[in-house]
Amino acid sequence: MFHKEGFKILGVSLILLLAINLITSYLTTIDWIIYVVFGISSILFILVAQFFRNPKRGVTENENYVVAPVDGKVVAIEKVEEKEYFKDKRLLVSIFMSPINVHVTRYPVSGNVKYSMYHKGKYLVAWHPKSSEENERTTVVVDAPKFGEILYRQIAGAVAKRIVNYAAAGQVVTQGADSGFIKFGSRVDVFLPTGSEVKVKIGQKVRGAETIISEL
Repeated sequence: MFHKEGFKILGVSLILLLAINLITSYLTTIDWIIYVVFGISSILFILVAQFFRNPKRGVTENENYVVAPVDGKVVAIEKVEEKEYFKDKRLLVSIFMSPINVHVTRYPVSGNVKYSMYHKGKYLVAWHPKSSEENERTTVVVDAPKFGEILYRQIAGAVAKRIVNYAAAGQVVTQGADSGFIKFGSRVDVFLPTGSEVKVKIGQKVRGAETIISEL
């Protein structure tokens, strides 16, 4: 199953690769060349397709949990100053997405979207200390019934050149539902209340909508 953000790219890629194979078959009758071109083009299409896979997840909505919004690896757990919305200390859980991870972003909690903002910016590598404030990014705040306001931030990196965000202020959203897409990987930061109990560790691999990152 593929994410809707990939339909156009996959369609164009398929047409181009088919055209290359047809032209190759027209220009040469040497079988090994035709097979090599077919093999390379097939591998290229598979690599592009895997970026846009959108596997179903066994989500059990629970207002006592904050779940990981993306697949990836936890690279930071620390208290930081959140300067855009809260303007105070928050507990940051940062998840890095490699190019081989699923790139769908999902709502970490159910509730009302209080804030959704897109910021143009740079394309520093995702692990750069200033990428959270200087890179292209979107910030979304969901007011959860028990946790209160939870902020997550999609951050573009050196490879990711487009962030897609479906959240809009005033929406009522469901934990684990599709909230956007980051094309070709990067990172997502989640900001929790400072007293939150974190259930993940640095270096741990997490799955979007399934791994619990905090529990009341």
